Amino acid sequence: MNKNLWLLAAAQGLFLTNNVVFIAINGLVGLALAPLGWMATLPVMGYVVGGAISTGLVAKTQAKWGRKVSFQLGLVVAFTSALLCAWAVTHTQFWLLVASTMFAGYYSANGQLYRFAAAELASASFREKAVSLVMAGGLIGAVVGPNLASRTQDLTAVPFAGAYLSLAVVAIVSMGLMAVIEFPPVPPKVAGADQGRPLGEIMRQPVFIVAAVGAALGYGVMNLLMAATPLAMQVCGYAFKDAALVLEWHVIGMFAPGFFTGHLIKRFGTLPIMGVGVLLNALCIAIALSGVDLHQFLIALFLLGVGWNFLFTGSTTLAMTAYRPEEKDRAQAAINFCVFATMAFTSFASGALVTTQGWQWLNLGSLVPVALTGVALLWLASVRRREVRAAV
Repeated sequence: MNKNLWLLAAAQGLFLTNNVVFIAINGLVGLALAPLGWMATLPVMGYVVGGAISTGLVAKTQAKWGRKVSFQLGLVVAFTSALLCAWAVTHTQFWLLVASTMFAGYYSANGQLYRFAAAELASASFREKAVSLVMAGGLIGAVVGPNLASRTQDLTAVPFAGAYLSLAVVAIVSMGLMAVIEFPPVPPKVAGADQGRPLGEIMRQPVFIVAAVGAALGYGVMNLLMAATPLAMQVCGYAFKDAALVLEWHVIGMFAPGFFTGHLIKRFGTLPIMGVGVLLNALCIAIALSGVDLHQFLIALFLLGVGWNFLFTGSTTLAMTAYRPEEKDRAQAAINFCVFATMAFTSFASGALVTTQGWQWLNLGSLVPVALTGVALLWLASVRRREVRAAV
């Protein structure tokens, strides 16, 4: 770990602080302002739809101006969107809140590339661990995010307006961190230089398909259950501080394994660790279906976080074997688009399902993407075994 990786890990933590606060409060604010109950998670959906729309633009800004400029532009958007959200809540403007969170998606699309940037700040032999350890910086978000949401919800006369204002301060702090990180310079454009393979060819590789499926469905299941948890706990009569505690342990589960996931991948391989992530997701759902006591919410969401970490870190490591350096911007954008598109669907589905069908059916429905992820991992393992036999 060098200075730049530590600073990027801190920036990752502040990025997750923003995400956790959004998850903790956007559904509740949406429920209070939305014309209809099933629209409650549209502000959550707006954030990830904005991220999906922004992936292509972010790829272009990264290719043209480099990591630092693009990341700083994302933080300017984070600052501005937080102020717009606060104004929307203060003036009870539901659709402005949705539009503001969609605008914030540009920041999210940039933040999702912090993990790939980590690999570029480390030597080739340390890349898996660099990705894992920078993602562990999300522990800052695990502790700060829920507590920030809880302590600032009544900071102003309008509930949760203070929480959005606090995110503007978080963005300013992150700008200061990003200003001193030294990223590799953007390679100069050389006329006639190899631009790499077409995106379609890259995406047809089995390793790319499984990396995208693991990242997208792993994030989708996590988002489906996490976004619905504050609403489900409110229906069950729990106070917001209880939901904040559950989300805190969930995010700890997401990022605490970052201190050792890279070591596990190096020792046991990427696919086995991703397979453990699938099993942890299934165990999470089993516990969630067993009851609605506080400890059941907490344990289920903690296991969901650990399962996500194994799947997402593994998918990121897997993806880096699917493209060449000159192909990275469009390949990473394609993976992130898959992630955001899946998250957009699950953000909407979580609110619609939990308010119309209930917590039990939401969890039962989550078994489908968990099973599909497991099938994808078995398929890639089978492809690799056939390739080994053919080579012999």
